[in-house]
Amino acid sequence: MTIFEALRQEHEIQRDLIDKLIKTEGKTEERKKIFEDLKHELKIHEDAEERHFYIPLMEKDMTQEKARHSVAEHHEMDELVEQLEDTEMDASNWLKIAKDLEHQLIHHLDEEEHEVFQMAGKVLTEKQKTDLASDYNKEIRKNR
Repeated sequence: MTIFEALRQEHEIQRDLIDKLIKTEGKTEERKKIFEDLKHELKIHEDAEERHFYIPLMEKDMTQEKARHSVAEHHEMDELVEQLEDTEMDASNWLKIAKDLEHQLIHHLDEEEHEVFQMAGKVLTEKQKTDLASDYNKEIRKNR
């Protein structure tokens, strides 16, 4: 497995959770559970991805700017998650913030898969691609 395949698997989990979250209503146990699951998945993915994908890409001239941009997007999503935490789940603007998070997340995942992966494929060796996937997956399993 390459780092790209490992990341895509995690991206699908995030897409599924954000889609489910947007379909929830009010201050329900379902919304709370899905939001907690999404927060956890975003956190462990972000930490492992930065360590095992973006740091190596920042060391390469060709991918440094894209890697920094993607890490900045992680921080933007963290801020939206914090806004959701600070807003009552049954407040009228909670769903608007959740939809902003959905938009940001889908944009980030698509950009990663369609732009960053292509650039990274050119600068990482085959061994790096599989070693990074192994390290990434170990960290995800440890924290899940």
